[in-house]
Amino acid sequence: MAASKILVVEDDHTLLGVLKYNLVKEGYSVVTAVDGAQALEFARNEIPELIVLDIMLPKLSGLEVCRILRKEMSIPILMLTAKTEEVDKIVGLEIGADDYMTKPFSMRELLARIRAMLRRTEMMRQEATSIKEGAPARIKVADIEIDLARHKVSLKGTTVNLTHKEFDLLTFLVKNRGQVFSREQLLEKVWGYEYAGDTRTVDVHIRWLRQKIEAAPSQPRHLVTVRGVGYKFEE
Repeated sequence: MAASKILVVEDDHTLLGVLKYNLVKEGYSVVTAVDGAQALEFARNEIPELIVLDIMLPKLSGLEVCRILRKEMSIPILMLTAKTEEVDKIVGLEIGADDYMTKPFSMRELLARIRAMLRRTEMMRQEATSIKEGAPARIKVADIEIDLARHKVSLKGTTVNLTHKEFDLLTFLVKNRGQVFSREQLLEKVWGYEYAGDTRTVDVHIRWLRQKIEAAPSQPRHLVTVRGVGYKFEE
């Protein structure tokens, strides 16, 4: 089986070397880029299975690279940022990054997240195959319809633009409607993390989903908070 190809985009050559060394050691095939223009070129030509993308880059920022790539492909993107401001993380997620890590970070945690993201991507491929083989391709609850094959959601017949993780989260909660999940459980089930990650990621995605599918986001009917426990989807 061919090694998964990972594109690492980082303008700090020392960190880039460390990342490449550790990823190759784990058995991955690694392509590297040092600026935003290279990142776009290599992503389009090499078609990696995953991209590790720094936010602060020459020529084009990581945020702009992510924005452009999300219009062209659905490759998982893990963003790296040296900034501590929450806005940088939120913007990265909002334009389609699957997750973020703040520098300095543990190499062990980075590798764990990469494994989880690749595992999740493979699961989605398998689900797509099962749909082609006859499994239900659509889920309809209340005014919401989820097209699993086309990866699209509509509300009262109108298409709702969701990021990849928003779609994954909504689909999981709808499939398990009525059941309450903690933030940690959602990180495990939707993001694929087998450890306690940053649960704020879940809260952010829930908030965005409410803004997109709820008539009154501040008083949600479907994406309900169960105080002290987590979230659930109600019809």
